[in-house]
Amino acid sequence: MWGRVVALVIKELLMLLRDTASRTVLIGPPLIQLLVFGYAASFDLNNIPYAVYNEDPGYASRELIARFSGTDTFRQVANITHDAQIAPLIDNKDALLVLHIGPHFTRDLLRHQPAKVQLLVDGRDSNTASLALNDANSVLFAFNEQWAAQHGWRGPPARLEIRSWFNPNLLSRWFILPGIVALLTLVVTLLVTGLSVAREREMGTFDQLLVTPLRPVEILLGKALPGFIIGGLEAAFIAIVTILWFGVPFVGSVLALGIGLFFFLLAATGIGLMISSIAVTQQQGLLGVFMFLVPSIILSGFATPIANMPEAVQLLTYINPMRYFLIITRGVYLEGYGVSDLLPQYWPLALIGVVSMAFAAWLFRHRMD
Repeated sequence: MWGRVVALVIKELLMLLRDTASRTVLIGPPLIQLLVFGYAASFDLNNIPYAVYNEDPGYASRELIARFSGTDTFRQVANITHDAQIAPLIDNKDALLVLHIGPHFTRDLLRHQPAKVQLLVDGRDSNTASLALNDANSVLFAFNEQWAAQHGWRGPPARLEIRSWFNPNLLSRWFILPGIVALLTLVVTLLVTGLSVAREREMGTFDQLLVTPLRPVEILLGKALPGFIIGGLEAAFIAIVTILWFGVPFVGSVLALGIGLFFFLLAATGIGLMISSIAVTQQQGLLGVFMFLVPSIILSGFATPIANMPEAVQLLTYINPMRYFLIITRGVYLEGYGVSDLLPQYWPLALIGVVSMAFAAWLFRHRMD
């Protein structure tokens, strides 16, 4: 039996590797997406364009402005001399922030009185505005501490010290790239398995398989294993690139990630074979893959927290294999998870894999009749 299955697997792999279009789809897009997500997909803000409206001739205002211009986060684009210049800068998106320092800023500080600074922010993109305000508050907080130390101010009664666990510098890349391992593995595995049977039907070679000594279970295994192998190799490559090229820390167990990957590939392969068994043409198979892929990504917690979704939608996430593998990858990369920590994620993933493979086998037999 296994000799025939291995022969069919080799035939599937050769068919994929000899076809230029298949090679391009399997190698090119995942690599491009990895680079795009690694460099472009980020929640961090850099070079925030801001304008300065300084009505104070004193040295305190100059020190504050120097702190803004001395960071990599902010980039000054304009100096404002009167109120009428503010609206056009924000309306035309030339500046995201306007730093307005009143005429008595230095005088009030020298008198040990609170000195007000106004920040005018473009709120059309609320998430970007919130991040920019947080960065500006950090600069103002650092200025306050230095000024208080230099001029003998008594410190505030309570001082807030922040320590971020698992991601000390709060780099969004450390959060995004472990999720890319799950995302691109799912894409590649679904594409390989979702088009396998449909390709045989479209090329007219499926009937030839049926008259060979291969039994239905052997044909199913021969169609499943190439996607499993290619998806595993793709996942290993992406995981290595995220660590060595992008510098994402990996503090957990390789075995824990490997077990999770095995169950995830089992689930993805089963779902891909279900789609391929239903599809008559490769175009139908491709549409079926993307019909599953888009909701799977949205409902996985990749970009938006599952806890923020409506309760009815949260229930749907429990049948989404990517939900569990995302927890596994991020936990292994950043939190140092081992096998025992991830048991609550393994068994639902394994259950989805077994059910999807069983249903794919039933569909495969049903379509052969």
